[in-house]
Amino acid sequence: MPVTTGLAIYFIIWWLVLFAVLPFGVRSQHEDGNFVEGTDPGAPVMPALGRKLIWTTLVSAILFAILDLLYVYRVASLEDLVTLWGLLK
Repeated sequence: MPVTTGLAIYFIIWWLVLFAVLPFGVRSQHEDGNFVEGTDPGAPVMPALGRKLIWTTLVSAILFAILDLLYVYRVASLEDLVTLWGLLK
């Protein structure tokens, strides 16, 4: 796989994982009972974005490595996926 293709796939995986990780451990101001004037009650109190970015990077690297190994060793090809979905008989 070319480097640019690998980077593009990793970028897509990273964003998908980020959106999956963002809600973990978030408490809103409404849940915490600590309101700041002029902010939305649903705004997070401590989003811990640094920790979430680290976890996102680690999980994305693991997922990318698994998908890359599947690609390199030809465990699943595009034709396998097409027949799995019943599009080709």
